[in-house]
Amino acid sequence: MSSEENFDVVVAGAGLSGNLAATMAARAGLNVLMVDRNPQNEVGKKTVWGWTCGDAVAGSHIDFITKKTGVSFSKPELDRRVDGVYALSPDLETKFMFDGVGYTLDRPEFESKLLDISLKSGVHYIPEFEVEAPIIENNYVKGIKGKNRSKEIKTFTGKVVIDSLGISTVIRRKLPENPYVDRTVDIDDIESTGRYIYEFELDHEDLKYYDPENALIHLNNDLAPGGYGWVFPKSGKRINIGLGVQKRSLDLKNKKTGRNDNLQSLIDKYVKWCTVFKDLKLFNKNNNGKGNWSVAVRRQMESLVFNGYLGAGDSMAMPNPISAGGIGPALISGVLAGENAVRAIENNDVSLNGLWKYNVDYNEAYGKRTAGMEIFRIYLQSLDNDVLNYGMKNFLTRKEASDITLGLIPELSMASKFMMVMKGARNIGAFRNLVYAVRKMQKMNQIYDNYPKNPADFMKWRPLVTEEIEEAKKRFPLS
Repeated sequence: MSSEENFDVVVAGAGLSGNLAATMAARAGLNVLMVDRNPQNEVGKKTVWGWTCGDAVAGSHIDFITKKTGVSFSKPELDRRVDGVYALSPDLETKFMFDGVGYTLDRPEFESKLLDISLKSGVHYIPEFEVEAPIIENNYVKGIKGKNRSKEIKTFTGKVVIDSLGISTVIRRKLPENPYVDRTVDIDDIESTGRYIYEFELDHEDLKYYDPENALIHLNNDLAPGGYGWVFPKSGKRINIGLGVQKRSLDLKNKKTGRNDNLQSLIDKYVKWCTVFKDLKLFNKNNNGKGNWSVAVRRQMESLVFNGYLGAGDSMAMPNPISAGGIGPALISGVLAGENAVRAIENNDVSLNGLWKYNVDYNEAYGKRTAGMEIFRIYLQSLDNDVLNYGMKNFLTRKEASDITLGLIPELSMASKFMMVMKGARNIGAFRNLVYAVRKMQKMNQIYDNYPKNPADFMKWRPLVTEEIEEAKKRFPLS
């Protein structure tokens, strides 16, 4: 390739969303380039440590990409099937199931298979390419600039650029100032996360700490301030175990307790807290046994498009605000980004207006409930363990809790009966806050049900979202 080449679509980042976007565009007959900073045998690697992730994905999201691509997935990329996900209270006395059937992935194998699909679809692929900036002309994204493996400066232009570089993407951060796509993510909307993949022997059975058939999430603001811990089973006697914390919540916890915990010290304490494991040994296949990364836990960017630009996956803050699960939305957004790039190019309109349908499609497929879930995440982060224990036991039925984790709005008809039996003003206040949070979730869902069909209406719509989120943050300061 020369130092500058022209393509129909340029995809930056060969992770989950990038590969699928490139595949969908290439299968439609477009000339597609995909670049990635990693060598080909490490495609999609998230950090210097590896493919650091919880590795869990809902079965429905795998079904979505199978339907769209016609490709089936099985072992080794689908490492382990699980029946569902359980969230446990800090005292381990109450648990709620959500999500249903899913899988824990062998992430390197999964990424490698997606790349193979891309290459077989005709995608041009350049590994070991570091994107440094978008090319901007007349307020349009026209391509990317960066360095190849030989450190030579290269530019690639395209009618559409799809940004799949992840949460710290340089393309989004260097977009022209605009009222559509946020160029930065607030630090309070980011969780620092880390995990180990361990081989283990079972000291004793206790489904509160390890369940071979289900993924476990431990809500505990002492163990994981502003976040949660997880134990996800993998094939054989292996686990993915880790936690996420919000920085300001951790700072407040350290100040209150006089400790000096950090993410790594909390992860190590959490592993010891899960007393069912013994003889833990790091499973370091592909040098992927441990690592840290950052995850956005807000609603996705209100707009995912700009002139000549589509964003997908973590680049657009798409992980679930409650669970921080980012694999599902990355898969969905990759497919939809590729489809919408094709449509815009065929219509000869890659402007903001011409790409806008991607916003509408993603909102309908996944995004329209994430703002409501962000409200509930803000509420949860305001609670201490005592209120979490009491609330999970008394405030919600299992169905109501499951509805909330899916972004659905429960009626709270069953939970309201507990108003008659609660003792103490603190619990009554906590229940009232729950009712407030659910009503806010309902309001957010109504707002996103009316997502604007064009950029002009967006300018009137967006302040409605900001107002609701800011009101929730004022009502629920961090504990």
